[in-house]
Amino acid sequence: MKKICFITTIPLTLESFILDFAKYIHFNTDWDITFVCNNDSEFEKRLPEYIHFYPIRMKRGISLSGIKSMFEMRLFFKKQKFDLIQYSTPNAAFYASIAGKLSKVPVRLYCQWGMAFVGFSGIKKYIFKKIEKLTCSCSTWIEPDSKSNLHFSHEQKLYPEKVGSVVWNGSACGVNLKKFDINKKPLYREAIRTSLNIPKEAFVFGYVGRITRDKGVNELLQATKNVVSKDDKTYLMLVGPEEVDETINQELYNWAKESSQVIFAGFTKVVEQYSSAMDCFVLPSYRDGFGLSVVESQAMGVPVIVTNIPGPVDGMKDNITGYVVGKKDVAALEKAMEKMKTADLEFLGRNGIKLAKESFDQDIFFKYMLMDRRNLLESV
Repeated sequence: MKKICFITTIPLTLESFILDFAKYIHFNTDWDITFVCNNDSEFEKRLPEYIHFYPIRMKRGISLSGIKSMFEMRLFFKKQKFDLIQYSTPNAAFYASIAGKLSKVPVRLYCQWGMAFVGFSGIKKYIFKKIEKLTCSCSTWIEPDSKSNLHFSHEQKLYPEKVGSVVWNGSACGVNLKKFDINKKPLYREAIRTSLNIPKEAFVFGYVGRITRDKGVNELLQATKNVVSKDDKTYLMLVGPEEVDETINQELYNWAKESSQVIFAGFTKVVEQYSSAMDCFVLPSYRDGFGLSVVESQAMGVPVIVTNIPGPVDGMKDNITGYVVGKKDVAALEKAMEKMKTADLEFLGRNGIKLAKESFDQDIFFKYMLMDRRNLLESV
């Protein structure tokens, strides 16, 4: 029996991207499975009894408390004698990679789901790039969730070209086509639009994620402001936590909160229902590991607009399932939004559904993932 451990900073990452795969592992192997993240008793209660939970406190950002977290992990790894540890998210990956190397875990797998330094500049970028390289050097294997990020990492010399791979066509966990069921779209669309008082004839742009600069929300709000000033039947729906950090332009945010054409839908666990109410999904991010929301939107037949950065461009096809624009380019984003309003949405949506089913089906992805983990375990 193999012993494996999944480590992330917060429980939400485990629940959103890893839990379903862990269940798949349980029902297809005899492996022993452990989750490590910040303490959350409610999350622990929701876990199946066959998944062990060990909380380790990890603060976000740079903190001296990280040293304590690292040594606690080292003692835990040494005691448990794991065959494989898999880690992702910046802090958890940094601590676990070093702790794993010190405790001599045979397979230390870094799931590189985005790189923080890409969104920084100056000394901050230099420091975070050094942290990223150290995380990679302490890992025995690295798996970005997109091919363009693998190429970018090799280009940036984060790790040698002989190290690293992408599982199947990329993503962190594939798209659950049972949850994102295109057949339920008409029902979801009507229900959500009715609940949010969105007119049937309205054109709705949508966004899913945190309201922060690095996700391109400032550009999205400015472009939307320009578009809706010319058309009172165009709306923007923002789905996700409403906490706004200091990187958001306060003037634009205040305008959005006061506008009847901008809807803050809040956090939801039924994203597929809100996606169904959109006519176009927009992710104008500065950096991303993959951008699973891009594929999930396409699974619901929704065309997309993304920025030309590693990750999101791997999950769509330009001019076939949507459009690609330059990052931080408000004019280009506005132009693409205007173009989308007169585009053949049925053509783009149909192609998006096909892409999601053929290249990112979670059931198929999990088979490739398990095969990959077996190969890694057999290689040591």
